[in-house]
Amino acid sequence: MSTDGNSHGQWPDGYARVVLDSVDSTMAEAARRVATIDRPTWIMAHEQTAGRGRRGRAWIAPHGNLNATLVFRPQATPAEAAKRSFMAANALYAALSIYVPSEKLSLKWPNDVLLSGGKVAGILLESSGQGRFVDWLAIGFGVNLAQVPDRVAGAGFPPISLKAAGGWDVEPLDFLATLADAYATQEDKLAHLGFARIRQDWLRHAARLGEVITARTGKQDITGIFDSIDVDGNLVLITGTGPCAISAADVFF
Repeated sequence: MSTDGNSHGQWPDGYARVVLDSVDSTMAEAARRVATIDRPTWIMAHEQTAGRGRRGRAWIAPHGNLNATLVFRPQATPAEAAKRSFMAANALYAALSIYVPSEKLSLKWPNDVLLSGGKVAGILLESSGQGRFVDWLAIGFGVNLAQVPDRVAGAGFPPISLKAAGGWDVEPLDFLATLADAYATQEDKLAHLGFARIRQDWLRHAARLGEVITARTGKQDITGIFDSIDVDGNLVLITGTGPCAISAADVFF
């Protein structure tokens, strides 16, 4: 296990790093360690044996891909904490753009990154707290750097890897340093410019903006023109009955 953050790329000030050979899940490890951290901490594992994605789906992570979680204590309400999924997506876009042409990348609401139309990265948020503010927030990042995992049942988009799409070869530790620096920039933007700037940046790279898409909520399918995301991060579709704001769904093109 390594805990230094200086040997691979420029590491952002104020963030710690823990690197593990193997773990069940970096999200689970973050929950176990959160009581002892004194600053935002990245936890990366070279191997995950029980990784997971949204809605309890498995996250398959072959060797050479990135499995990492950032855990910290933002002074944020649950709604404010949830908006950090867009900051995470912006950071992934910025980091991946260093290794592959940015025009191949796009952001899919609510928390995926697409590369040449396939899913190259996913984001998972978990938090805990009973009061006005969350006690802690964990943001999980899974990025297919070197290997294309098997497609998971129920997934809407085929997986793709950075390498398979013609991107540079990059080691997980090196990519983590790039990603950590990009995420720190997002926190600075939030502090100085507010969520309006985060939202603006995300929309600039949004997949299928202005086109007809379908949001599957679990109760119904809603089809409409992808108009925007609102100030709360909800997906806004223009349907036959007018604008519709959707807080949670899987999106299909």
